[in-house]
Amino acid sequence: MRVRAVGIVLTAAYLVFVGWMLLRPHAVAWVPAPNLRPFSTIHDDLAMGPVQAARRLGAGLGLLAPLGVLLPMAGGRAETSAYASFARTVFAGLMVSMSVEFAQTMVPGQLFDVDALLLNTAGVALAHVLVVPAARRRLRGAARQTAAPGEPATALVP
Repeated sequence: MRVRAVGIVLTAAYLVFVGWMLLRPHAVAWVPAPNLRPFSTIHDDLAMGPVQAARRLGAGLGLLAPLGVLLPMAGGRAETSAYASFARTVFAGLMVSMSVEFAQTMVPGQLFDVDALLLNTAGVALAHVLVVPAARRRLRGAARQTAAPGEPATALVP
């Protein structure tokens, strides 16, 4: 139960932080047109050189990546299908990213970028694949060790 409560609080706090970071107005002299063509911004980033490309692509991948761990944590299910968990998490990450991208269109100096949507969603998926299966195995093992005989192993983890 504690894992779920902590997950909900951390997810809410992180979403507030992301909203604060991304939905602030930017004072710029001009704003380019929104990018609706997939991979064009990524292509431009790669043309800047390896260091700049890694910095910009890493920022796109890392922005919502914590949601790949926080969303399953907030769900609080240790005994669930890995595929269903992955699909739910990636879809929720996609919806959060899309909401942020659409909300940015209302903020001066911000614009919609389909590549940001792709990178943010890929970051959520990558974080989920790298962290959640191992964390679930540990939680299941801990629940099995502390469960009384005849009691379900998931009694500690809702």
